[in-house]
Amino acid sequence: MTSHDPATMLTIGDFAARAGVKTSALRYYETLGLIRSVRTGGNQRRYRRAELRRVAFIRAARSIGLSLDEIKTSLDQLPDGRIPDRADWQRLSTDWSRRIEERIAHLRNLQEELDGCIGCGCLSISRCAIYNLSDKVAAEGEGPRLGFRTP
Repeated sequence: MTSHDPATMLTIGDFAARAGVKTSALRYYETLGLIRSVRTGGNQRRYRRAELRRVAFIRAARSIGLSLDEIKTSLDQLPDGRIPDRADWQRLSTDWSRRIEERIAHLRNLQEELDGCIGCGCLSISRCAIYNLSDKVAAEGEGPRLGFRTP
């Protein structure tokens, strides 16, 4: 039997149960090119058991905050869409570690700004470092500016 023999592969329901995700997520991952299935003569999806490692990779990457686009970019670095191995994980996770550190630094900065909010009580929204972060239209004056029409 070949590795693509539908009799040796998992149905979408069995694959979803083993991967710990919904079947709709698998279909979505497939449309994004994150995972692959083969079709039976009756056009039913079948998944190689090895694809479970790709789903585990996706779930781990999502748990650290990567978007599906970022995950796809990482998976696309693998030749011929192969399943990530330990060396792939180590190489990719090095970059992800750097990104986690950046997020931690961002959250620490946010935490420091939050202390200022306690005194402010959001009574000065025009100066709020959290709510009004990077306000590009503040120079136009107070009040709402985007999508607002005056009579």
